[in-house]
Amino acid sequence: MKRYIVVGGGITGLSAAHRLHQLAGESQEDIQITLIEAEERLGGKLWTLQEEGFIMEAGADSIVARHEAVGILVDDLGLRDRVVHNATGISYLYRDGELHAIPADTVFGIPMDKESLMASTLVSEEGKQAALKDFEEADHDFTKDSPIGAFLRAFLGDEVVERQVAPVLSGVYSGSLDSLTLGSTLPYLLDYKNEYGSIIRGLGANREKFQSQANKKFLSFDGGLSVLIDRMEEKMSGVRILKGAKAERLEKDGDGYLVSVQGQGGFRADGVILALPDSQVRGLLDQAAPKKVFETFTNASILTMYLGYDVPDSVLPAVGTGFINAGNGQVVCDACTWTSRKWTHTSPDGRLLVRLFYKNSNPEFEEISSMDKEELIALARRDLKESLGLDAEPSVVEITPWLGLMPKYGLGHRAAVEQLEQFLDGNYPNIHVAGASFHGVGIGLCIADGREKAERLIKTR
Repeated sequence: MKRYIVVGGGITGLSAAHRLHQLAGESQEDIQITLIEAEERLGGKLWTLQEEGFIMEAGADSIVARHEAVGILVDDLGLRDRVVHNATGISYLYRDGELHAIPADTVFGIPMDKESLMASTLVSEEGKQAALKDFEEADHDFTKDSPIGAFLRAFLGDEVVERQVAPVLSGVYSGSLDSLTLGSTLPYLLDYKNEYGSIIRGLGANREKFQSQANKKFLSFDGGLSVLIDRMEEKMSGVRILKGAKAERLEKDGDGYLVSVQGQGGFRADGVILALPDSQVRGLLDQAAPKKVFETFTNASILTMYLGYDVPDSVLPAVGTGFINAGNGQVVCDACTWTSRKWTHTSPDGRLLVRLFYKNSNPEFEEISSMDKEELIALARRDLKESLGLDAEPSVVEITPWLGLMPKYGLGHRAAVEQLEQFLDGNYPNIHVAGASFHGVGIGLCIADGREKAERLIKTR
């Protein structure tokens, strides 16, 4: 009998265990699969809450639909009829006390043509003229390990980057553009610059791809993302699932491995997938962990708040789905999603539901993270009154802090992952790390990574 263990019951670990289960069934070999999760529930950051008719996500609110692994998993689970897509609408940047529409023909705020650049209300005429040098300056020595901030400023100028691009990209990737590489964010921009001589021209030449992605770009399920988690657990009847089981140590045991679980002893394995945050992987390896490699990995924090109201969603601007705070105003939150507008399934009766985001890059985050519930509600209400003119009393409030659990891909991240994998291959064959801390922060990437690690384990048996 072959024994495989997956440690971590978030979306990566579940995807790995589900794929192992599939492959075991196809091979008809005697394979035992164990999933070990420290919490009493599965799903990790995917966790749906329901109250007073509202559907709220404690973590991510959706999945990027374009990833091939997402469609495969949805179909494997028979969930296609429960898929819902985001409503489309204008996204805004809030700056200087006003909502400015992000021009439609942009990618993360980067214009796809001159018309889109000139239409921006965030950038001055001087800033727009500076960005036109992107069409003239082609020579450069940037690589995919270069900071994306330096790359964009070199060709688009400071103003477009700081006022229109940085708020969007920093929000998505949880970091300063000067600490994020091209390779870990938007590597195709370098390809476009090299091929077309211009970032803007390259985006425009690929306009159809980006516009098709914009429509129904994200997906969820009619009962929230927990629908996916529950169905995955249901489909793994042959997998031994241990909840509330904290893995404490991983060590060699003859020609295999022993995973020690708090209060439950050791579980022997021929191969292990560690679908965990980097800090927990380091803890399992203990003294064997390569210290300098793990010191390279960094994580951010975020606190989110849902506020649900007994007022109609129509009180919001008619065509919007939310805003990102670009600064220079009285609003403290980093972003605000108009959830009932963007995801109509979250409020079936059309009442207003919004979600505010406060990130540790926010200069006031230390104070925010120490506030009690009433203080946080007061802060959120001030932000909503200032930005949207909304002064109603919320009937539902859900606050979720994720402290130190949001991976950031800094300049040395890719090299550190390669070093860690080389260390494991040389010292712990058939031990694999997977998930957001290492190979991609999006849910689609986590699903694909979990499946790929499962396939690698089966192939090397």
